[in-house]
Amino acid sequence: MTDTVLDTRVATRPVLRLKGFSLGRLAIYSTLILACAVYLVPLLVMLLTSFKTPDDIRSGNLLSIPDVFTLIGWVKAWDGVGGYFWNSVKITIPAVLISTLVGALNGYVLAMWRFRGSQLFFGFLLFGCFLPFQVILLPASFTLGQLGLANTTEGLVLVHVVYGLAFTTLFFRNFYVSIPEALVRAARLDGAGFFTIFGRILLPMSLPTIMVCLIWQFTQIWNDFLFGVVFSSGDTQPITVALNNLVNTSTGVKEYNVDMAAAMIAGLPTLLVYILAGKYFVRGLTAGAVKG
Repeated sequence: MTDTVLDTRVATRPVLRLKGFSLGRLAIYSTLILACAVYLVPLLVMLLTSFKTPDDIRSGNLLSIPDVFTLIGWVKAWDGVGGYFWNSVKITIPAVLISTLVGALNGYVLAMWRFRGSQLFFGFLLFGCFLPFQVILLPASFTLGQLGLANTTEGLVLVHVVYGLAFTTLFFRNFYVSIPEALVRAARLDGAGFFTIFGRILLPMSLPTIMVCLIWQFTQIWNDFLFGVVFSSGDTQPITVALNNLVNTSTGVKEYNVDMAAAMIAGLPTLLVYILAGKYFVRGLTAGAVKG
């Protein structure tokens, strides 16, 4: 009798729905849409302003559609930061590839070829993930000076590779410890060596983690300002430093369309990376979360 009463109450309990959506789900979607709007409005303002003329900017509001769409701001912005854009490309691509490859090798050794003190070594290596940029400025400056790499593109590549190794090693090591060691032992019994196991067995399995490292390092290096302003000068500066110089050194009438277009040029690469590969970043972060 009691079970019958409970079933009747459950069956008659009102469920508030609106066109197939419960009120709870509607509230969640409304909150997400509001959050997206808050984050996207500044981007929309930048984009609209970059296509306006200076007179149009002064006469309209921030969210107004340009009376006449013009690319003058983009042309002037590219003339100002275009060369530095390619500097960032020259710095970012080799630094990302080298730090990812070396991090993969480090993670492979720490996970599959353990040696005496390897856990202690890994613990010290993790300190690199928590060191702020400011701590290494003086030692890095001294080292680059001794190597003859001060104020060079190669010097910036070296700094970013060294600073990023702690993160890439951590990502790969955590992924490789989730792979059964029996797989590596079987490969050793078949005569496979160190690089054979790494290149033919583990590296093809590491695509999710590779994507995480590529996206993480690309974002960190491309958006870096501190290392760029300290370890470079003149024509070797990355686009983030050039953008700062462009915005703060303009004279006469402030050309906000040029500033916004330059900011868009500086931010487009990382934006495109996350649009095209963002789903792989999420998958890679969760890869290896469960061992076995």
